[in-house]
Amino acid sequence: MSFLEVTAQLANGFLTTLLIFGVTLVCALPLGLLINFGSMSKIPPIKWIMRTFIWIIRGTPLMLQIIIVFYGPGLLFGWSALPRLMAVLIAFVINYACYFSEIYRGGIESIPKGQYEAGQVLGMTKSQIFFKIVLFQVIKRIVPPMGNEIITLVKDTSLARVIMVVELVQAAQQIVAQKALLWPMFYIGAFYLLFSGLLTVVLNRVEKKLNYYSG
Repeated sequence: MSFLEVTAQLANGFLTTLLIFGVTLVCALPLGLLINFGSMSKIPPIKWIMRTFIWIIRGTPLMLQIIIVFYGPGLLFGWSALPRLMAVLIAFVINYACYFSEIYRGGIESIPKGQYEAGQVLGMTKSQIFFKIVLFQVIKRIVPPMGNEIITLVKDTSLARVIMVVELVQAAQQIVAQKALLWPMFYIGAFYLLFSGLLTVVLNRVEKKLNYYSG
């Protein structure tokens, strides 16, 4: 099997990796904000339900969550199994939304209460205070920890192989099994390093552009 053939097969797996990464990021960022609003709710039942849910998701392995989402409906209710890729996407989105929600919460709670009070003195509503005063400062403060989670997400996509979704690592394993070649397992490191490096550059630029929010 030539280098070009291996590269082409790995590239197909990498497309699945990119799909998992992209869908997770696009869906988990807004869902995490909603979960955060629930965990910070002043209504005790909502607050504790959401915090318990976050605790469960953050306290159990993502691999286990993927297995439960894929096999759970069939074993518990006799339903047809979800498509493998869909099960992976659901598990990833829920998992990362919970992690993002805690990052949001930390950013919001780091804003001095005086800024909320100043907005109230000016006659602003709570939503106006949040979106016009607090939000951009929160974004500035959460970019570094959010960036760490995003880089972790790149590597976590390899967990999709636990239910035989052919992402980058699974594609390399298939080549190793079929062609008795070991070097593709090392070669996939270049894909991860290049993608992670590109994301690091982008995140660093975003952080620098937000430096004018010194609060």
